Amino acid sequence: MFAASNNDFSPFGAYRPRGVLRRLLDFTRNAGTNWLAQRAALLARGVGLRRLRAAPVDVTVEPLAAQMRLYPYNNACEKRLLFTPQYVDRDERAFVAAQVRSEMTFLDIGAGCGATSLFVALRTGPGAKILAVEPNPTLFERMVFNLRQNDAPSVKALDCAVADTEGEAVLFFNPYDLSESSIRMVNVEGGGGQTRVAAKSLATLARDEGFGSIDLLKLDVEGAEDLALEPFLTQEPENLWPRALILAFSPGKWDADLRGLLDQRGYRRIGRSRSYLFYERDDP
Repeated sequence: MFAASNNDFSPFGAYRPRGVLRRLLDFTRNAGTNWLAQRAALLARGVGLRRLRAAPVDVTVEPLAAQMRLYPYNNACEKRLLFTPQYVDRDERAFVAAQVRSEMTFLDIGAGCGATSLFVALRTGPGAKILAVEPNPTLFERMVFNLRQNDAPSVKALDCAVADTEGEAVLFFNPYDLSESSIRMVNVEGGGGQTRVAAKSLATLARDEGFGSIDLLKLDVEGAEDLALEPFLTQEPENLWPRALILAFSPGKWDADLRGLLDQRGYRRIGRSRSYLFYERDDP
C-alpha cells in the first residue's frame, strides 16, 4: 500500500528559509568543491535537516534558475538540491546544456521532483516539447507543484511507469528515500512499500504524446532501464530512436546488455559520471 501524501500545497513562499536555516543554506550553497569544503557543507547539512523537522523549504535552486518546494527528509535528490545544488549532477547538466535547442523534444523518464525538466524548459523556447514522467504519486505531486512555480508551459507531466508492458505495474519504493522507486524490487531494511500504477511502453508513450522524433531522452528508473529501452531499440523504427541519451547506470540490475545494444545501434558513449552514461547518435 502507498501511504497518504504529506505534500503541502500552500502558496509558494510559505516555507521560505529563515533565521539559522537561512544562514546554514547560505553556507552550504556557497561551499567550494575541495574536499574540506564539501565535508563542512555535509556537516552543516546534517544540522539543517535536524532543524527542519520534516518540513518542506521554498527556494530558488540557482544552478537550475528554478523555484522549487523541496522535501529533503525523504528524498536524497531533494536534499542535495536544497543544501548543495552546486554539487548535484554537474556532468549531467553540462551534457544536457550542450543538447539544448530552442524547439527541442525531451523525454524525462523518472523525472522525480522535476529538476531536469525545469532545467531544460527554462532554457528552451515556447516551441519545445518536454514530457516529464514520474510514477511515484508523492513525487509526481511535488513535480507538478514545482512546474507551476516556473514559466514552463512546454512541459507536460504524466504519472505512469515506463515498462515492457501496458496497463499496470507494481511500483516498489523506499519510504525513507522516495528517489528509490522502481518497478524492480527495492530492497529496504525494515521493509519498503508498494503500490499499483499505470504503465506504458516507451513506444506507446512517444506515440500517444505525439513525438515523431526525440532529441534527448533521460532514463533513470532505478534499475529498470532495460525494461524500457531494450524493446524500444529493437522493435521501433530508427527515426524514433533518441539522438542523445542520458542513461542511469545500473548494470547489476539489468537483464539485457544495454551498453552492447547501444553500441550495435550506432550510439557513441561520449562520457560518464558517477550515476550516468552519456550517449549521442548521428541522425539517420
